[in-house]
Amino acid sequence: MVSTPQPPDPGSPWPLPETLVRLPSANTATPAIEGYYIESTDGLLFAVKGLVHPPEMVVAYLRYVPDPNGERERNGRRYRRFYRFDEQERLLHTQGLPYLFDDPILGERIQGVPREYIRKVYDPCLRMAELRGREILDGLEREAVQFADLLVERAGVPERSTGISGSILVGLHTAHSDLDIVIYGSEHCRRVHKALQQMLDDPESVVKRLNEHEMRGLYISRSQDTPMSFDDFIRLESRKVIQGKFWDQEYFIRFVKSPAEVGEKYGEKKYRSLGEAQIEAPVTDANGAIFTPCTYIIADIRFIEGSEVNDLKEIVSFRGRFCEQAREGERVIARGKLEMVDWKGEVYHRLVLGRPGDFMVPVRTQR
Repeated sequence: MVSTPQPPDPGSPWPLPETLVRLPSANTATPAIEGYYIESTDGLLFAVKGLVHPPEMVVAYLRYVPDPNGERERNGRRYRRFYRFDEQERLLHTQGLPYLFDDPILGERIQGVPREYIRKVYDPCLRMAELRGREILDGLEREAVQFADLLVERAGVPERSTGISGSILVGLHTAHSDLDIVIYGSEHCRRVHKALQQMLDDPESVVKRLNEHEMRGLYISRSQDTPMSFDDFIRLESRKVIQGKFWDQEYFIRFVKSPAEVGEKYGEKKYRSLGEAQIEAPVTDANGAIFTPCTYIIADIRFIEGSEVNDLKEIVSFRGRFCEQAREGERVIARGKLEMVDWKGEVYHRLVLGRPGDFMVPVRTQR
């Protein structure tokens, strides 16, 4: 499954500053799940996606690349952040790097880091514990600790269930970076979610929702690859708990189950893409809507575009923007990749949201 490294294309925009080297597998045995980051042996930084990974690699998407003209800096080296999938994959392909795979189990081309190319694994919970134990913090780090401690206090969850991801995790944050908090364990997640809801409903709370101006900035960023009207965006984002402000700093909270709670091992389920599809369907169970990856159980599906199947059971996404997107009882219109799932002989289908052009919007009720 692991592709063979190719020499960089001489027409690539700039050479990477480090040589790709293999490390003994014993040095890379540390597990990594959603919220973690990985640094490769050639200095690239990847965000880990999901809870289920092949034995020889970790599914992770490119986030930061050393670049002398980059806008971020760490330990005297500048980095450039890659936001879009097409930019990430173009760079990896152009540089001939071994981080693109045609996975026979997942049934698609994915990004990932072979374990022998992992230099370091960044653990969000260990990073948060480190920040809690330090006497000197910058302003954003201090707010991250204060916010996490507030969640621990209000929700009654252990400190070890809270972590910090994103730019703070890898030391590439600026004063304007978001607070990317991660909560691990489904029970801890639900308790924090409930506490956040209560704080957001309290006008005296230091936790607040984004105003319209802040929403518009978020909309401009997301609408580049997730089509939706601004009115719909405001309608949906304004009721979410995972996005808001702590004091004046924007936050995004990722709720992640533990791998043991998911109970799936790589290879137990096999997936095959059947192309794009657009559907309309009621959400019958949104119990998994707060988690990353998120899940919505659906029924009585009407196909608008794409191949029709009679056993489409769920809408799934590994992207945080689709969390809390719909509630039980709402009817949604969604576009994504139609996948066939084979789980120990039982075959069903799901709609996966995440690629540019994918969306899910609850239908407005008529009054």
